[in-house]
Amino acid sequence: MTYQRQTIFFLYLCSTMEQEIVQAIKVLQRGGTLLYPTDTIWGIGCDARCAGAVERLYAIKERDRTKSMLVLVESWPALEAMVSDDRPTTFILPKSVWYPVLGGSIADNLVADDGSLGVRVPRHRFCQQLLHRLGAPLVSTSANLSGHPSPQCYEDIEEELKRRVDHCVAPLAAFDSGRTQGSRIVKLNADGSHTVIRP
Repeated sequence: MTYQRQTIFFLYLCSTMEQEIVQAIKVLQRGGTLLYPTDTIWGIGCDARCAGAVERLYAIKERDRTKSMLVLVESWPALEAMVSDDRPTTFILPKSVWYPVLGGSIADNLVADDGSLGVRVPRHRFCQQLLHRLGAPLVSTSANLSGHPSPQCYEDIEEELKRRVDHCVAPLAAFDSGRTQGSRIVKLNADGSHTVIRP
């Protein structure tokens, strides 16, 4: 591919990504639900401040309300410093840790019965842009009906789930994380210790 063709292709990708981000933000800002690529597998989500949208996600997935969902945040230096490799890592944080940072912006129905909340900082261009422009945490849960296998790629996502969300982000190759499984999960305890729940 010549330099000129490479430049045209790059500009096309940037333009397409921009269109997808703009459309996704419109959906999120009106309290909608979204099927979107993440730094792990494809997920569904909504604005983490919107309790009504969170409730819809539980219904879309047919998920037990006692099984809380995690949120993606644009940055959290203290958490990012705890990850020594490039593996996406979700931290289950006690309320004493997450609340001073995220405050009352998180919908009550996202928080687990023990007050904990799952949080991840995605190293993924689309997610980072989405979070930056939304200006708020984004709910993330795997794009599958409850009890069904998590999708390893966009093609694995059930058509029924695609029909239930308000918007499906286009499965562009540029959005592909290259990963086929969920994140590592680490629980931080109130005493400062941690437990690896999923390596």
